[in-house]
Amino acid sequence: MGMQSMVDFKWPGLRRPHGDHLRLNRSAFVAVDRHRDITYDPVYRPQALYHRALEGLHANNGAFLLQEVATNLPIYREDTGPTDFHLHLPPGGFQLVLVTSGMFTFDYDGKLFYVGPGAVMLQSAIVHRQLFYTWSGLATEENLKTPQTVVPEPLCMGYSGKFLEAFIADPSTFPNPTVVGPDQIREDETPRTAWKHPLHNRPAGAGFWFQDPLALDAVFRAYPADAIGPLASPMPVYVRDIGIEAPSGNLVTGHIIATDPRGGSVLPKSGAATDAEGLAKGEVVVFRVIRGTAAFTDGAGKRLELAAGDTVTAGKDAIRLAEVGEDTQILRLGLLKGMEDLRMWTPTQRDEIDALAGQIITRSDLRSDRLAGSPVGYLYE
Repeated sequence: MGMQSMVDFKWPGLRRPHGDHLRLNRSAFVAVDRHRDITYDPVYRPQALYHRALEGLHANNGAFLLQEVATNLPIYREDTGPTDFHLHLPPGGFQLVLVTSGMFTFDYDGKLFYVGPGAVMLQSAIVHRQLFYTWSGLATEENLKTPQTVVPEPLCMGYSGKFLEAFIADPSTFPNPTVVGPDQIREDETPRTAWKHPLHNRPAGAGFWFQDPLALDAVFRAYPADAIGPLASPMPVYVRDIGIEAPSGNLVTGHIIATDPRGGSVLPKSGAATDAEGLAKGEVVVFRVIRGTAAFTDGAGKRLELAAGDTVTAGKDAIRLAEVGEDTQILRLGLLKGMEDLRMWTPTQRDEIDALAGQIITRSDLRSDRLAGSPVGYLYE
């Protein structure tokens, strides 16, 4: 691991962000990112192709980014493989991951998570890395066309690993330091170590969150049409609360709106009612169609149709969900007022923290069992 990891470093460069406040777009705007118009780019490493919802990011004053990450090369190549140990310091301590195909192994502060379609993780300022991912062997064009889902279907679990990822602000605008590089990782020691970090600007109550798609809190409940408004669909519509509002510090809500395929039943369901109030929250809303089709209408009744891979970002009450097709899954994220209490990192702060790199490890804490206990990180002080 290196002696640098054991230094009692006091983080002179890690201060609360003192840049500009985040500003949600409070107008009745509608910004659409069409899957047909986008490109996939290896932004950070060759095996991961990124599709970023840039129209929504820019229209919402750069406050929130949703992107898809698609694995496209095998893990055994010299230029691919596991990532290094790193952490993110976004405004508010917010990074969301929703797996949509394939299988991954993530390491959060020494605890392993073996996850597939439908798994949800919310974390920040926790040292982590991606240890394993599946790859289908298909050519890039075909690989990017493979279906995605939030239900652990055996077929989709065998495809290349993909996930949706969201940050408050663009990752290029906040620190993302690498604390242990590939040449320093010792598999018999480093993954068994948890590190603690100083608090930055996360809200009170924010914490690490993991939701298994087959857990009782991940079941789908009936869509509350009476409370939310009429919704046309050839199939009954259900909602899964992905549970991120409280762990995010009341910054973002998250739900999956879905229907079964015709003649089949794949969604794990409960007879309980959906919380209509929670589903309606959001000063700005983001809808991403994971599979199937959906249609929205604006205040004038103008219709907007979306297909798999499309994303719409809109101001409060600027649009409403009007129609959901069969075998459809839609991620809905509601951005809450608390986001505007957050500040951006200044470029000077960002560069200063990134330059610290491996020096930021302030304490080591060996784990007796990598599968036991919660991730530590600064969230568990």
